[in-house]
Amino acid sequence: MGREEQRVPVSLQARSYNIVIKPGLIADIAKRLPSVTSAKHIGIVTDRHVSKHYLHVVLAQCERAGFYATPIVLPPGEKNKTLATVGRILDVLAKERFERKSLLVALGGGVVGDITGFAAAIYQRGIPFVQVPTTLVAQVDSSVGGKTGVDHRLGKNLIGAFHQPKAVWIDPMLLRTLPKREFVAGLAEVIKYGIIADRKFFTYLERAMPALLSLDPRAVMQVVKRSCEIKAQVVGEDEQESDRRRILNYGHTIGHALEALGGYRSLIHGEAVGIGLVLEADLARQQGYCDSKTVDRIRSLVLAAGLSDCLTSRSGAKVWSAMQHDKKVSQGKVVGVWPEAIGRVRIEPVEEKAFAAWFRKVSDGVGA
Repeated sequence: MGREEQRVPVSLQARSYNIVIKPGLIADIAKRLPSVTSAKHIGIVTDRHVSKHYLHVVLAQCERAGFYATPIVLPPGEKNKTLATVGRILDVLAKERFERKSLLVALGGGVVGDITGFAAAIYQRGIPFVQVPTTLVAQVDSSVGGKTGVDHRLGKNLIGAFHQPKAVWIDPMLLRTLPKREFVAGLAEVIKYGIIADRKFFTYLERAMPALLSLDPRAVMQVVKRSCEIKAQVVGEDEQESDRRRILNYGHTIGHALEALGGYRSLIHGEAVGIGLVLEADLARQQGYCDSKTVDRIRSLVLAAGLSDCLTSRSGAKVWSAMQHDKKVSQGKVVGVWPEAIGRVRIEPVEEKAFAAWFRKVSDGVGA
């Protein structure tokens, strides 16, 4: 698996699209635009960090290809994933007279993708957009599946819509300019796929983690492609998270709570999910769903990736309270995803009493 183009279909009937993975793809985005839009007016939404590296490359291409491209550069970071930021995008779209067939391109990480997709979903009741993810977490997870939205001060992703992209165009070489902390954080989502759906992939990650951390091209390509395949399969089976798609939330129930408690500043998303992978596995063990060996393998791989397994709050009540604001809460119950073995999970509610008993034990131990 070298520099050749790889395609992963996302099968959603009329909303189907392809994930295209190709090293160097950033250089031919303009050539691909006619396959997803007949309009000549497009908006390139990015953030200040990404714009320094890639915005000029995309704008120059678009100009040469006869497109009128409007750049929309946002401040970076999860703290800006708000309705106010979406409003800034909508202001530009209205001022520049974007039409229903005009296209938005989300050039950035998960925050840019989520915000751009949500703006596309609500401007003129829906315009098309394309994902060009520049971070590992976006390439393997958030760019695929049509979940768009913003955070609320009481919880993550509480405001949003399902709006599928017209395509996802992934250039693994963009990860070379990604800060090491961001790359490592993205590995949490990669590890998640092995735990929820593919035991062999998890075993591969145990063996290939050093190569992955050194950005070995073959290892990165393999990991991005396999992660996209698993995400595409799950989304194709359950587009709007009524049942099976909920397995993708493994690690996120506690992870999102830790993010919220830190004000979306102390932990970036993947770091919180990495902690969640370990803690939710340990909570699964406490509930009798899996054995200690499964927890140990998950913890070992998370640590090998350079992620943490440590709690960032000593208050179980605060964590539980933050979990109550999770969008996956159903009829007042916190519904979690729990590993039974590597490659297999179950979806069950967790009671506050069981959570509190577990939290007391783990906060006195290695996770404190």
